[in-house]
Amino acid sequence: MQLAGILEKIDASRDDMISDMSAVIRIPAIGPLNGGKGEGLRADKVLEFLKGFDSVERIDVKDIHDGSVMRPNILARKNGKEKGTVWIVSHLDTVLPGNMDEWKTPPYEAVVKDGKIYGLGTEDNGQAIISSLYASKFFESRSLSKRSIGLAMVADEETTSVMGIEHLINEGLFGQDDVFIVPDWGVPGGTMVEVAEKHLIWLKFTIEGKQTHGSTPENGLNAYRISTKMLVDILEKLEDRYGDADPLFRPPESTFEPTKSNATVGNVNTIPGYHEFWMDIRLLPMYDPDGMIDYAKGIAAGWEKRTGAKITVDIEQRTISGKPSDAGCPEFRALCDSISSVTGKEPDVIGVGGGTCANFFRLAGYNAYVWQCGGGSLHQPNEYCDLDNLMTDAKVFATLFHKLCV
Repeated sequence: MQLAGILEKIDASRDDMISDMSAVIRIPAIGPLNGGKGEGLRADKVLEFLKGFDSVERIDVKDIHDGSVMRPNILARKNGKEKGTVWIVSHLDTVLPGNMDEWKTPPYEAVVKDGKIYGLGTEDNGQAIISSLYASKFFESRSLSKRSIGLAMVADEETTSVMGIEHLINEGLFGQDDVFIVPDWGVPGGTMVEVAEKHLIWLKFTIEGKQTHGSTPENGLNAYRISTKMLVDILEKLEDRYGDADPLFRPPESTFEPTKSNATVGNVNTIPGYHEFWMDIRLLPMYDPDGMIDYAKGIAAGWEKRTGAKITVDIEQRTISGKPSDAGCPEFRALCDSISSVTGKEPDVIGVGGGTCANFFRLAGYNAYVWQCGGGSLHQPNEYCDLDNLMTDAKVFATLFHKLCV
C-alpha cells in the first residue's frame, strides 16, 4: 500500500482511536511506589490491540518495592528484510491524579468534548500508545523491504524506569541498527525535536530538632524554622554557583525547585521538632551532578553545625544525562522530513529538563529522539489529549515507517 492510502486509513480510524484510547484510560496504571497496583490490567487491554504483528512479547519484571506486583513491558514487531527496527517507545504507567476537587471530569472516565479526550494519562502517555498503534496498524510485513517496525510499551517510566526501559536495555533487547522515537514530550504544532536532557536529581532534606510548646520556643528547636531558612540559602547558593545557560535547552538554565514537603504538627501552638522537604533539580550537562550534590550537602552541614539540629540529605533519584543524540544522521533527517511533510513546519532541535526513556538509550550509546504534538496538560488536573494532535502524531510516525521501513 502506498503512503497516501495508509494516511487515509488513519484518518478513517478517528472513532476507533477514540474508542481504544478510552478503553486504556479507564484502567488505572499507577505503580506501587505511588500506592497503585501497577500496569498489569492496562497491559492486558493493550495486548488485545496488537493484531497483525509478527511477534508480541510481554516481559514482566517483579516490582522492587512490592514483590507481589509484576511490571509489564510489551515489545511488538513487524519484521522487515534488513537489520534494525524503527521503535516507537511509549509508557503504560501514569502519575497520581492529584487533587480530585480540581478535576472537572472523572480522571478514569475518558470524556470526549470540544475536540479533546479528557482523563488521567491521555496525553502522558496514552496519546503515544494509540498514535503508535495506528501508525503501524496498516503496514503489512511483506511490504517492509528495509527495517522492521517496532512498538515498545514500557512500565515504570513515571518513577525510576528500573523495571521498564532500563531493564529492557540491560537485557540487550535492542541493537545498534535500531532507531528510537520517544513521544513523551512535545509542543503545540510539533515544532521541536528533543535531542538532549538535563541531569535529573531529587534530594530529600530531613531536619530533626526538638518539639516543644508554642509559648516556650526557647526550650525547643524549631525544625520548620531551620528548614525554611536553610532552603532559601540553598536556593540562592545553587542558583549562583550553577547559573550558566545553554541555549540548546528550554529553559536554558539549570532549575532548582522545592516541591514536596511533609506536614509538621497538627496544631498551631506546638513548635515542630521534625520536618522534611524535597527538591527537584534539573542540572545542565555541563555541570558535574556529584559535585553539585556534595555542594548542597555542604550547605546543609553548615546549617547543622550552626543550629544544633540533625540534618541529613538523601539522594532519592539521580539520573545522569547521556550524550546528545546525533542531529545530522539520516534517521534524524527522516524524522524531521516526516514532521514537515505532515505539519508543514520544519522542527527546531532542542534540549529539555524533563526525563524520558530517551535518556536511557543515550546512556547506552544509542540515538533517541523525543517528539510529539504536545498540549501541555500532562501531570495536571483535567489532563487531555487533543484529537488533532493524536491524528497528526499517527501520520508522522506512519510517514517515518514508510521512509525507513518500506
